[in-house]
Amino acid sequence: MDKFEGYIFTALCSTNFFISCLVFSRVTREQREPYMDEIFHVPQAQKYCQGKFNEWDPMITTLPGLYLASVGVIKPIVWLADLSGDVVCSTAMLRFINLLFNCGNLYLLYLLICKLHQREKTRTASRRILSALSLSTFPVLYFFNFLYYTDAGSTFFILFTYLMTLYGCHKASALLGACAILFRQTNIIWVAFCAGSLVAAKMDETWRVEQTKKKDEPKSQVPLNFSGVKKVLVFTMEFVTNPAYIKSVLLLVWPYAIVAIGFLLFIFLNDGIVVGDRTSHEACLNFPQLFYFFSFTLFFALPLTVCYYRVVRFLQALKRQPFFFLVVSALILLLVWKFTFVHKYILADNRHYPFYVWKKVFQRHELIRYLLVPAYIFAGWSFLDSVKYRSLFWILALLVCIMAATIPQKLLEFRYFIVPYLMYRLHMPLPSLPRLIIEFLLYTVVNVATIYIFISKTFQWPNSTAKQRFMW
Repeated sequence: MDKFEGYIFTALCSTNFFISCLVFSRVTREQREPYMDEIFHVPQAQKYCQGKFNEWDPMITTLPGLYLASVGVIKPIVWLADLSGDVVCSTAMLRFINLLFNCGNLYLLYLLICKLHQREKTRTASRRILSALSLSTFPVLYFFNFLYYTDAGSTFFILFTYLMTLYGCHKASALLGACAILFRQTNIIWVAFCAGSLVAAKMDETWRVEQTKKKDEPKSQVPLNFSGVKKVLVFTMEFVTNPAYIKSVLLLVWPYAIVAIGFLLFIFLNDGIVVGDRTSHEACLNFPQLFYFFSFTLFFALPLTVCYYRVVRFLQALKRQPFFFLVVSALILLLVWKFTFVHKYILADNRHYPFYVWKKVFQRHELIRYLLVPAYIFAGWSFLDSVKYRSLFWILALLVCIMAATIPQKLLEFRYFIVPYLMYRLHMPLPSLPRLIIEFLLYTVVNVATIYIFISKTFQWPNSTAKQRFMW
């Protein structure tokens, strides 16, 4: 980062924080009391503020990372400012912690973009900065900066973990990954992704050597045909059964392996991944969640990915490999038919946007879910086409982690898509400035709309006097 770029980025961070503070002030004035999941998080954090670390609300399903981080930030401020009374660990002060995480996320996104795209000849300071700003305002993530939820802190530690992996600081990365798991247990998947990216690099190197020996051109993208898939599977089996390769991999990823062993020990002692209330978080094979994620990705990356030439390339791919896409279509139809699960919350809680997506789209007719299969195929193809310049096994590692993060979830919850989307978007080639501006404007419009609706469009349930609000 040169000096001028540093000044611009610092000014941008300050402006972003100032605007976020104004929005935070308005949201807090309108909704002073804890709302939705805050009714569990806020009282638990307040117990920690009082030193009651042995008290736990059994309805909370995540580990106490958010509360520990909050106490670690608030207690020194209270001591330095000599604060006392209700303001200490109040709902507003606890929510403010996420604004600090928001600033950290903006900085980490910028550093990740600089690191991931440092070899691109067309990169410019304006594109790096605007790309980081746009991603920091990603609507699903940005909304929860103003409530006391785990998303901002969880995302912060995952981004920090991955940044340290890219810089080769694997011990620090593993430690930060453990912190991320304390915010949300499913972050073990993204710790595994960090380790997987190292394994993928080793496999890609071996793959290129093998292809060179066979006088075959090394392929950097996932082969969209049966022979290509078979070739990759055979190579993978040979790699994972070769003691020399296993040894070299373990020497790379041992810090992450220690975290994984600790996580397995936690699952054994806890008798499961969920702490507290488990009835609403039962794992299942909800394969359509992957297709929902691809559709979600297609929408939010629309300004960057969809254009006339990409549609033409998709049609050409259909023409070249009709049998392959036919088999994929049949497989998706089967998965939609046999593995579609509907969580009770998505049918009952009309405060969340997924409730209306399900009601207005999927419940219109039972055939809708099958008629959407062509859209799923295009969304999945567009996803792969956007990252095709990345190495073969890195793409496979990303896909495996995305499947692990989405498929076991019975509840359609857009918050579960935050980290997978950011990982996808970070690894796309840096878009042109006009496309970045359109992306930022799209995110801004969505943010303004969702915050306005949350503040202004309140309603009441028939048997309750409390105000209800719409949210992600």
